Amino acid sequence: MTFARGTLHRFFQRSNRRATGFIALMATVAPAFMPVSVHAAPLAELKLDYAYYSPESLVIKRNGWLEEALAPDHTQVKWVLSLGSNRALEYLNSGAIDVGSTAGLAAVLAKANGNPIRAVYIFSRPEWTALVVRKDSPITTLAQLKGKKIAATNGTDPFLFTLRALHTAGLSRDDVQIVNLQHPDGRTALANGQVDAWAGLDPHMAAAEVNDGARLLYRNVDFNTWGFLNAREDFIAAHPDTLAHVLKVYEKARLWIAAHPDETAQIIAEESKVSLPVAKLQLSRNDFSHPQPGSQQLVALKAAAPILTQEQLVKPGTDLNQVIEALIDVKPAQPVIAANSSK
Repeated sequence: MTFARGTLHRFFQRSNRRATGFIALMATVAPAFMPVSVHAAPLAELKLDYAYYSPESLVIKRNGWLEEALAPDHTQVKWVLSLGSNRALEYLNSGAIDVGSTAGLAAVLAKANGNPIRAVYIFSRPEWTALVVRKDSPITTLAQLKGKKIAATNGTDPFLFTLRALHTAGLSRDDVQIVNLQHPDGRTALANGQVDAWAGLDPHMAAAEVNDGARLLYRNVDFNTWGFLNAREDFIAAHPDTLAHVLKVYEKARLWIAAHPDETAQIIAEESKVSLPVAKLQLSRNDFSHPQPGSQQLVALKAAAPILTQEQLVKPGTDLNQVIEALIDVKPAQPVIAANSSK
């Protein structure tokens, strides 16, 4: 095909005008289709829990440190009481809170069953649970619990501790009668003789020892999984700056507790409404020296996880190792802890 010189010139003129118009049109509409970097507006309200089994949460709440840290962003702080891991996990799953305190294995169980959480901080390495009997109980061994009533709060570390403890004696959940009661109600049921044993949780367990003379039938610190500070996945993604403020304040509380044990015990006593000796006993059973989530928790939880399969608490075929690896989020706490380490 051949073109005269004038025809070819007019062809390119028309083509250039069309191209210019197309480019102008795309410049107008492209922002609606092209991904852009958006910074989330400051959070209007942060919802998080406080728990009697988490000394940091009580110290932070008492001192107003989080409200102070978030004041420049005009973020309001809403505190919600969690009486146990099961409650904290329910609140996280429903969106009633953004950040919540739970035991490690309870968080694994929730994550395996669809709770959209990640563990972003370790608030303590506790021995906060044991199997407890009355001071006059004839029961002296785990084997003697066969056929007995044990109070425990479903979905919590004491509940899972109980199942693991029973397995060490060749027993299963079917060999005992587990009575589902919240932790303080379990203590009352034990004291009143309504159950034979109780899967205790501090500070209620410490109060039972100090005030009631209750006896710890079975202790195993390795069966006490770590104290996890969990956050909802959508909150982590949308509000990393707010989460960083939360972790900085938790770090401040952790270091403050180490330097002020007597003041911490007083806060625990007043917030939990227990005596000072009870608060001191609870505090003595916490190790605050490992705040960074990582390999220690992965190892501990992978060792503990088989109980969830053995007791049919998760769907058949659930890859619990994969669940645990998805739960532990090492990144959010790293810069916060590193900043304190360099001081």
